[in-house]
Amino acid sequence: MATMTQAQGTPRITAGERAGIPPRRMDFEFPEETTKYWYGDSAFLTTFWVTLSALFPEGETFFVDSVKNYRKDIKDQKLKDEVSGFIGQEALHSKEHEAFNDMAEKHGLPALKLDKELGVLFRLIRKYVPKKMQLALTVALEHYTAIIAEQLLREDFHQEMFRDREALKLWMWHALEENEHKTVAFDVYEQVGGGYLTRVSTMLIGTLVFAVVVVSGHLRLLKADGQLTNWKANWRGLKFLWGWKGLFPRLGRQYFDFYRPGFHPSDHDTEALLESWRQRMLNDGGLLAEQTYSKSRKA
Repeated sequence: MATMTQAQGTPRITAGERAGIPPRRMDFEFPEETTKYWYGDSAFLTTFWVTLSALFPEGETFFVDSVKNYRKDIKDQKLKDEVSGFIGQEALHSKEHEAFNDMAEKHGLPALKLDKELGVLFRLIRKYVPKKMQLALTVALEHYTAIIAEQLLREDFHQEMFRDREALKLWMWHALEENEHKTVAFDVYEQVGGGYLTRVSTMLIGTLVFAVVVVSGHLRLLKADGQLTNWKANWRGLKFLWGWKGLFPRLGRQYFDFYRPGFHPSDHDTEALLESWRQRMLNDGGLLAEQTYSKSRKA
């Protein structure tokens, strides 16, 4: 759905649209009666996904800032357009996850506090970490979001686990757009002279920090929900995430692929997958057909 100019009523193609990375404005609504345990009827798994959501507003703002640091140095017009799309999509992801986190707060989960604390960490990183390494951190964390998002899109059982349609729409929309822009930060990093050693060493550090932040945040949400000592249910959730065929072990090959010297995010081909999901979500009668009312004019 193209954006219309007020004066002429004619379609205006944004830079992001030219690059195939259109920022889609959604305005999801999460009423108070939203199912509390919306993923698999599981407190453990629902609070895991809420933990990730709590990190997105500040995290994706940091991603945008780290790419903007080098925007003026980009000479290639195609990459400039892709950066515009990346910035627009990530800004809207932050906005929609803020609404989702507000819903979690209504269920007694302190998602906003986690997000605020992460903001303090990112402010310290902005102040003390070199800008090239900030961009490398974005490249590393964007790899995480891309491979998790690909699994959400590719494996049907994930969609079957959702017990709330609005939550399903949010996460599938986010997953689609994460894969649409998964190469952008990486390409900016390479164009401004980012090297292999900085990329992989930052990924190692980022993995450790990411694990600590997610595990500690998840435990805090479980405690706030009174589920921390629900041993049987939590064990089932741990096996779902970390068992032999769990979510994270199945991501292992894609994660370690990042450490190859010649790696590029496009090596994980998702074009056919994304086109299938665009039709399933955005066409008439699709999951997001009634939700997509405009594309952002920003960036």
